[in-house]
Amino acid sequence: MLTLADIFQALTLMRPAHAERIAIARVTIDSRQVEPGALFVALPGETHDGHDFIPEAIARGAAAIFTETRGARGLGPNALLIDSTSQSVAGLQPSPPSLTPAVFVVASPLAALQQLATFWRRKFSTQVLGVTGSIGKSSTKELIAAVLRQKFTTLKSEGNLNNEIGLPLTLLRLNDTHARAVLEMGMYALGEIQTLCDLALPRIGVVTNVEPVHLERLGSLDNIARAKAELVAALPADGAAILNGDDARVRAMQTQTRARVWRYGLQPSCEVWADAVESFGLDGIAFTLHHAEQGVRVRTPLTGRHNVFTALAAATVGLVEGLTWDEIVRGLQDGSAQLRLRVVPAENGAMILDDTYNASPTSVTAALSVLAEMSGRKLAVLGDMRELGAEEARAHQIVGERAAQVADILIAVGARGKWIGAAARAAGLAPDKIFFAENNSRAVEILRGLMRAGDWALVKGSRGMQMEEIVAAVRRAA
Repeated sequence: MLTLADIFQALTLMRPAHAERIAIARVTIDSRQVEPGALFVALPGETHDGHDFIPEAIARGAAAIFTETRGARGLGPNALLIDSTSQSVAGLQPSPPSLTPAVFVVASPLAALQQLATFWRRKFSTQVLGVTGSIGKSSTKELIAAVLRQKFTTLKSEGNLNNEIGLPLTLLRLNDTHARAVLEMGMYALGEIQTLCDLALPRIGVVTNVEPVHLERLGSLDNIARAKAELVAALPADGAAILNGDDARVRAMQTQTRARVWRYGLQPSCEVWADAVESFGLDGIAFTLHHAEQGVRVRTPLTGRHNVFTALAAATVGLVEGLTWDEIVRGLQDGSAQLRLRVVPAENGAMILDDTYNASPTSVTAALSVLAEMSGRKLAVLGDMRELGAEEARAHQIVGERAAQVADILIAVGARGKWIGAAARAAGLAPDKIFFAENNSRAVEILRGLMRAGDWALVKGSRGMQMEEIVAAVRRAA
C-alpha cells in the first residue's frame, strides 16, 4: 500500500522518521471523496479550484495534500508544511507532534501527481495494456479486462479516467496482486498519449479506429492518426500492437512500432477475423471467430453489429496473452462491457435507447442501426455532434440521411441538429415527421407529446449536449 514515505521518496525529499507507517488510503482530486488517510491533490479547474477545498479535505482526515503555495496559507499549527522546491520542512514546530496532515507545497500539483504515479508504477512488474481510438475505447477496455480476468488479476481504468489526471489516479491503485492493468488512453492534442505511455509503460497497445472526433482541435484525420499512433510507437520490441485491420489509418500504424503486430477485422488477411455476423437486437450478437486455421462460434450480449470489433480486439488480446479459447469466449460473454447503450423504460409504455454518453458520425449511425432492429415505431432524438471542425456540416448530413432510413419520427436538437433534420428531409423523411428543438427542455416536451406504448426512442448527442437530461425527464418512475 502507498505510504507517506513513498510520497517523500517520489518527490525526492528527505523523509521524516516513521513516515512509512502512515498508509495512504486513496488518492483523489475531489474533496468530497476524501476519507481518513487520503492524499488530496488540489487542482485548478474550469469551474472550481481544488485549493479552495483544502480545509475541507483536512477536516475529512486527509493525511497528505499536494498544493501550490497559495493553498498552504493559514492551515494552522498542526500542519506539516513541506516545500518541495527548496527541500525544506517548514512545520511551525521543530518536531511537529504528528506527520499528518503533510502539506506538500509544489510548483504544480498535477506534475507532482504524475511524478508519484510514475514512481509507483515502477514498483510493480504488472503488465500494462493501453487502449486508444476515436470511438469504442471504453467498451473495448471493459471487454479486454473481462477476458483477462479469466486468467489474471486485472486492474482497469474506471469510467473515463483516461487523461493526464485520470491515468495517474488509476496507476496509484496498483498493488502487488495485479498481474495485468488495462488503461484507456484519451487525448485532445499531439503528444498527450506519449505522456501517458511515459507514465504507464504499456507492453501491449490496442488502437480501435481513427474517426473525426476532436477534429476541431487536431485539424485533420491524419493528425488524429498521428496522435493515436503514439501508443504503438511507445511499445517495446517484445510487446504487441493490436490494430483494427479494417481501418486504413490504423492499419498503417504497423510501420510505426517495434512490437509484433496483430490485426483484427472482418477480412481473412487479419490475424484474427470474424465472419457470419448475426445481430439479435438487444439480445446481442453472434459471429465466428477465426485465428490460425481455427474457428469458434461466439455469442456475446454486446448490442449492435459494430461491437464485433470490440469483441475481436478483446479476443486478440486474449490470444496474445496465452488464454485458451474457452477462457476467451467466457470473457466475451461478460455483459458488463456494454457501457453506452442502455435500455430505459419510459412514460406511456415506450422504451428509451439511452446512448447519451457522446456522439460521432460513426457511433450515431451504429446506434441508429440498433434502433432499426427494434419492433414498433422508431423515434430518433439526435443532438449536436461537436469538435468535428470543417467536417461538421457533412457529418450531420450523413447522420440525417441514415435517420431518414431508420426513424419514423426525428427530433433534432440544437443548432447543428438543424443540419440533421434538413438532411433527413432531403433523404425522404416526411416534413411532418421531423421536429426541431432548440434545447433539451423543448425536446422533452415534443417527445412526451409523441411517445406511446410500444415505441422505441433513441437519444444520442455529444457530451456537451447533456442529453441524459432528456432520458431522466421521460423515464418511467420506479
